[in-house]
Amino acid sequence: MRKIRVAFGLEDELTLTGEHFGDAKFFRIYDVYENGRVEFVEDRANKTPEEEEHEEHHGDPRKFRAVIEALSDCDVLAGFRMGPNFLRIRDNSDKVPYITGTQKLREAVAKILTDFDKLWEQLQEKRS
Repeated sequence: MRKIRVAFGLEDELTLTGEHFGDAKFFRIYDVYENGRVEFVEDRANKTPEEEEHEEHHGDPRKFRAVIEALSDCDVLAGFRMGPNFLRIRDNSDKVPYITGTQKLREAVAKILTDFDKLWEQLQEKRS
C-alpha cells in the first residue's frame, strides 16, 4: 500500500503556523496511506529558529539545510505559508512542498488525502 510521510509546521496543537514553514514552533508528522488511513507518528521540535540569529536574509540556505535535515524521513512538507526556501525545497531536495491554503490542521490533513495521487506522482518524479 502506498504511503506518504507528511510534516506539518504548527504553531499549536490544531493550527499551522502563519509564519514561514521553517519558523514553525514544532512539526507534526503523519503517515498518510492511499486508502485514507492517517497515522500520527510524532511531534518533532523545530530547532531551526536558532539559525535565525545567524540568518543573513529570508531564504538563507543554512535554514533550508537545517529544515531538510530535521525532516529527512518526511516526503511532503506541508504548510500554510512557505517562505523563500519553497523553491529550494522543490528544486534541490527529495521533498515535495505543499501549501495547504488553511491553517486548520484537520482541514490540511483532509487536503493531503484529496491530493494523495498528485503528491505520490510528484514524489515518484523526484525519485526517478
